Amino acid sequence: MTPAEASQKTEALCRRAPVIPVLVVHDAAHGRPLAEALVAGGLPALEVTLRTPAALDVIREMAQVEGGIVGAGTLLTPEDVHKAIDAGATFGVSPGVTDRLLDAAEEAGLPMLPGIATAGEAMRLLDRGYTVAKFFPAEANGGAKALKAIGAPLPQIRFCPTGGVSLQNAPEYLGLSNTLCVGGSWVAPADKVEGGDWDGITALAREAAALDPR
Repeated sequence: MTPAEASQKTEALCRRAPVIPVLVVHDAAHGRPLAEALVAGGLPALEVTLRTPAALDVIREMAQVEGGIVGAGTLLTPEDVHKAIDAGATFGVSPGVTDRLLDAAEEAGLPMLPGIATAGEAMRLLDRGYTVAKFFPAEANGGAKALKAIGAPLPQIRFCPTGGVSLQNAPEYLGLSNTLCVGGSWVAPADKVEGGDWDGITALAREAAALDPR
């Protein structure tokens, strides 16, 4: 998969809904009902971060949910790429960028949403052929104002900002011309996941799915 092909796929994914849930799940048994709740609320693209021992099993469970598009987040190494694909992930997300990681993803055919924090990192991605990236950590890096400023000299690249994005500040990001969607964890709070409040999560997903002002 070429960088251009990967960016085409991730752009289409980002356009499916204004929010991609960023999920930290500790129990594989929660995978399927959580995915069903989020998809029912209008958020089909799901990022399961590889931050828990259960993450790969969660991806396996979520990959079976009709209408869901499940990806793996926190990809750091080529080994992570291969494990994610084996578990059923159809896209990958990384907090930053290394050549080894992108080489592995391109060779394996996994569309990547690679993370950047600066204009220089964005230029490196553009030089490689990527036109879609994750802006992370968004709020710590200056928020929507910083992302707008990066977009002025680099209109060729579009973003999914994550990190500190909430229901309250998401509209500010979504109003930017260089933002395709946002990533956020608020749609699946730990207490609702642990308590099995799937109806509550569906309600949060519906609220998020209605955010896009464009």
